[in-house]
Amino acid sequence: MKTSLTLALLAGAFAGTAALAAPPRVFLMDAGKGDNSEIALGRLAEQRGASPAAKDAGRMLQRDHSGSKEAAAPLLRKLRMPPPVGVNADARAEMRRLERLSGRAFDAEFARFSVMEHQKDIAKFQAQARTGDRDTAAFAWSQLPVLRHHLQMARDLLRRTR
Repeated sequence: MKTSLTLALLAGAFAGTAALAAPPRVFLMDAGKGDNSEIALGRLAEQRGASPAAKDAGRMLQRDHSGSKEAAAPLLRKLRMPPPVGVNADARAEMRRLERLSGRAFDAEFARFSVMEHQKDIAKFQAQARTGDRDTAAFAWSQLPVLRHHLQMARDLLRRTR
């Protein structure tokens, strides 16, 4: 009984890991909308951030996520997919929330959301890198250092706003 329970738990753990990887088209669409979202949020932070650190973070997000879109372009062409347009629903809601804030409250909320989003993105990209198809796995691996850097930047900004 104990052995079968252990095997079932292990099987579930491995199945859960494999299930996190998305089909290439879904992953690229999600990643592209995520890039669009981070670019839009970065632009907002550059314009409305209270501190130089928030403005710098906004510029970094715009630059790096534009680079991610460029890196994904060959994969999109290979799959005959148009570039993703628009932002994801969470980012849209966050932009509405940020537009009502100013000063230190803006910076704190921007940093909080950025930490949360980059943690989720890193998990998705790690899963894709481990278990996705060869092309999207390579793309995911290439973007992980940038996402980790953004997470650290957001955590630092959040600490400064407390």
